[in-house]
Formats: sequence, C-alpha cells, structure tokens
Amino acid sequence: MDLNKYRSYHFIGIGGMGMRALARILINKGFNVSGSDISDSPALSEFKNHGASIYIGHKKENIENADVIIISSAIHPNNPELLEAEARSIPIFHRSDLLAAIFKWGKGIAVAGAHGKSTTSSMIGQIFYSARMSPTIVLGAATDYLKGNSCLGHGDYVIAEADESDGSFLKFHPFLAVVTNIEDDHLDHYGTIENIQNAFADFVNNVSYNDGAALLCTDSEGVKTILSKVKRKIITFGMNEDAEYRAVNKRYEDNYMRFDVWHKTELLGTISLQTPGTHNVKDALGAVAVGLYCGIPFSNIKSALQEFTGVKRRFQTKMRNRDIWIVDDYAHHPTEIEATLAAAKESGNHRVICVFQPHRYSRTNLLKDEFAVAFNDADVLFFTDIYASNEEPIKGVNGKLIPDLVKKQQPDKEIYYIEKTDKLFQTLSSFIKRGDMVITMGAGNIYQVGEKLSEYIKEKGLRDD
Repeated sequence: MDLNKYRSYHFIGIGGMGMRALARILINKGFNVSGSDISDSPALSEFKNHGASIYIGHKKENIENADVIIISSAIHPNNPELLEAEARSIPIFHRSDLLAAIFKWGKGIAVAGAHGKSTTSSMIGQIFYSARMSPTIVLGAATDYLKGNSCLGHGDYVIAEADESDGSFLKFHPFLAVVTNIEDDHLDHYGTIENIQNAFADFVNNVSYNDGAALLCTDSEGVKTILSKVKRKIITFGMNEDAEYRAVNKRYEDNYMRFDVWHKTELLGTISLQTPGTHNVKDALGAVAVGLYCGIPFSNIKSALQEFTGVKRRFQTKMRNRDIWIVDDYAHHPTEIEATLAAAKESGNHRVICVFQPHRYSRTNLLKDEFAVAFNDADVLFFTDIYASNEEPIKGVNGKLIPDLVKKQQPDKEIYYIEKTDKLFQTLSSFIKRGDMVITMGAGNIYQVGEKLSEYIKEKGLRDD
C-alpha cells in the first residue's frame, strides 16, 4: 500500500481501538480522514475537532468523498459502506495494510505474542518517548504518557503491536521482531498449534534489516519450539538461566514490583515497576532488551519504566483507598487470567474477588478445560453471561459452563453465577467489605461493573460488617 497514492481515507468502524490509533496518525500527518461507527465517543469528538468527518451509523453516503477505504476484521461483509465501496471500485485495505505502510516510515519494532504485546509495546514506547527519540507509536490500548494509543513522531523508529489473531502480522517487515509468548489461542483461524508456531516463525524471519534481530522470550515453551526455524539474529530474554537477558530476584516491596536485570554475567541494575505481576516483569525485560539494542542507556530505561503507569484495561486501578482496591483487566484467555490473578495475590494481603465475563462462545468452548483451572488464585469468583462479540451461540455453551467446571475442580471455592451485569453490580455492592480487592476481568463490557462499583463506593461508602 502506497500511502501517498491517496488523500482521503475513510475508516469503517473508526471508533475501534486499533482503527482510531491509525486514524490519529493520518490526521496528524495531514491526510483527509473520515470515518463511521455505530456510536459516538470522546475520541471521535477529538477527531472532529481536528477536521475529520465523523458519521454515527453506517450508510453508503458516508463514503462519498473517499479515495480509499480502511476496514478491520470486525467489519461484516454486508456493511453498507463496504458494499458501496465494492460497487464503486474504491480501493479497500485492511488496517494491517495501513500499519505495514506506516512501518516503512522508519525502523519498525513489531511486538507479537498471545499475551503481553500491548504492555510490552507500550513499555517500549515509553522508553523511546522518554529518551526524546520522537518515535511513531501505534498501540492496541491507551496509555497515560500518550494520552491515547498512538502518536506521530519524527524519529527513526516506529513501534507497534503486531496482531497475530488473523495472520495479518505477516505483512510486516520490521527492524526488530519481539515475541512475548506463543500459545494455542486463535485456533479458529489457524486450526492447529503447529500452524500458529509456523506463523510466528515466518513473522520473525520477516525481519528485513541486516542489523535487525528477533527478541524472543524463552520462558514460553511455544517460543522454544520455533528457535530452530529462526534465520535471523536471536536475542533471548526471560527468567530462565539460559536467557541472554534475565530477570532475577523478583520481589514486591514499597508498592513496586522490582527485579534485577542481568545481561549474561553482568548485573545491569534494578528495575522498579508500578504494575505488579510476573507477566509484567517479563514484558518489561523484553522492553529493556529492545532499548539496549537500540543504544538507549540502562539508566534512561530504568527511569522510563519506573514512570510507566500501565495501559488501559491491563491491571488498571479504577479506585484505591485504604478500604478497597478495584482493578480492571482485559484478561480473557486462561493464561492471562492466571497471570493477572497471581499478580493480584502477590500485591498485598487482601481477599481477591474476581468478576469474570467470558468472551466469545468459540473461545469458551475451545478452552473450557484450561478455564477450569485458571482461577486458583481468586478467593471468591463471580461469573456472568458470555460476551458474544457478534458470534452466534453454540449449543450447550453459556455463561454457566466455566463456573460449573471450576466448581468441579474446587468444590470448596466460593463461586456465584449472575447472568446479568446490572444485577451483578447490585450483588457486589452489598457483598464486598473493607480490605478486599475486586478485579473485573474480560474483553467485553465487564469493566462497566467496576466503574459503577467505584462510583457507588465513593458516594455511599462500604457497608459496616
């Protein structure tokens, strides 16, 4: 895709997190941007203020002035704007094609993995941003330092997430390819874990610079399976003894997650993170390795990571005082759930109340056995109905499937199933007590329960036992 071939870009579904990141880049680059979405949002209002034409609702008239159409995998083939574009032979590109073109503006740093890519790429962005290297950054989640999830820079580097879910990450030819882990997610697309592994090997081998490299977390068994297939320079990181960059002496102290960084036999120093959890340690270590490879001093990296407050919906504190801690997290895969709950458990002496909303009928069905053992670190569990995300129901798959399986594994665990989220809020508001951590979890709209609960506590306080 040649960006300069077109002047007016129309985004179908511009309000989606990935789409809005790209739209913001093009607006700041001086292109004409328009877009449509089913509902309004503050981000779309911002676009209007910067001259973009925004339409609420999808109608064929919305693309009247478009030279090119940008879509995501979420756009239905029967979308009226898409059908009109096809009828008028207007060029149509996937968002990944646009990102691939943006990568060509500089040395691309592409971060992929079943889990951790949003946090890792955000941490890398923070390091380069704080080092005043003026990077272009495209993220899948919002951060405080960007006040959003993208920025147009003027430096040598382009930092972005690489989405493996639909295989589109194979369109990128970066300077550095970072892989956090490889697991059996997105089997609806790949079919087998072997196909997933082969796709990641191809992604890494797409590094197109002679001085480029693949940075791989070898704590992941899936990553280890592709090592022999990698034809580019390899730099490994992790908590295992064989990794080139190692995180050692992980501990939670003074409200910071701390760990020591070793490069082979050399102690580089200590990293302090505001975000708890072993998974964040691994993500930060990958970011450290990237920063050092690009010539950023360790002292600068250390300072940047200490300032990093996390990304939206990744162990995001919605409310915290001496009585209660309410957290929201995007975790919707069993591995993510385990990591997040482990972080919750190790971050203090509190009762961990997990409020989980399953995401998609297909994922719930495919990974039901893994879900059954993923909630061990929660003291109390609340489950609600499946967030379908435009999927059709599957017979025998509903919101009760996972809690029933967890109950079989842990019959003494305190588990509740409340189908509707509005009733869930009502139950939680009378259930929680001082000293609790409440963590809402899932890829759907479950975060709204935590937000509503936070507002309720601020107004009414906690009940007395």
